[in-house]
Amino acid sequence: MTTPALVVEGLYKTYALPDGGRTTAVDTVSFTVPAGGSLGIVGESGSGKTTVARMLVDLVRPDAGTITVNGRERTPGVRGGRPRGPVGRGAERLRRAREIQIVFQDPYVSLDPRLSARQCLHGALRLHGRHQGRAATTRVDELLDQVGLGKREAEARPRGLSGGQCQRLAIARALAVEPEVLVLDEAVAALDVSIQAQILLLLAEIRRETGVALVFVSHDLAVVGHVTDDTLVMRRGRAVETGPTARVLDAPEDPYTRLLLSSVPREGWDPAETVRMRGQLTPEP
Repeated sequence: MTTPALVVEGLYKTYALPDGGRTTAVDTVSFTVPAGGSLGIVGESGSGKTTVARMLVDLVRPDAGTITVNGRERTPGVRGGRPRGPVGRGAERLRRAREIQIVFQDPYVSLDPRLSARQCLHGALRLHGRHQGRAATTRVDELLDQVGLGKREAEARPRGLSGGQCQRLAIARALAVEPEVLVLDEAVAALDVSIQAQILLLLAEIRRETGVALVFVSHDLAVVGHVTDDTLVMRRGRAVETGPTARVLDAPEDPYTRLLLSSVPREGWDPAETVRMRGQLTPEP
């Protein structure tokens, strides 16, 4: 039996409020992504999907729950529901980073404006000790070609690249360390529709070529429908529905999933019906 690329069990995260209370951002969320598979995590703003993504890559420490990559637990600072110590540093931190990489929504913010595309990729390889000298140059050329960036783009800094080109560079940088899992947090939300299509095709091709597992966090159900095998729907920190993407989008079982689908403008769309469906949802505590 093949070991799943990613197993998440019972992730839980709360944040302190100014009045001394706490609010729950993620409430016992669990899911599995097989090796080479893809999972979409969808929901409205505030549903907790981005918090899940940030816990996967150590940007946020869970209060409870486990995260396992290729059979190896990587959850930092959690035991019996209580935090324990800081996230690892040095070699251990780099090892963890190589397991799961993330691509953010705004590539201009995530890229160093001082570095050309080629320098950016060389820096990632050097940091993780992947390649040196001529081997590093060869690997950088391979990465640039893999994401469709040519010689001009290779020597350009982020301000000299389009949004789509910057996102291609961000994907190449994430792939440089050969991760087991690639998390994409609204990675095409800031791009024009035609550029979105190009990036989605690129991600599908990369998954076929490398076998990397994808976790695609998005509010856009159409995007998720194109790039994922399975979908998890979140509402107010909880997973309300999960299953094969085609089934979830074509025959949703939960009223909230049906509401999300009814909110997408289309021919004959009636916004009043969407408002009515929202009013019928059972309020959550």
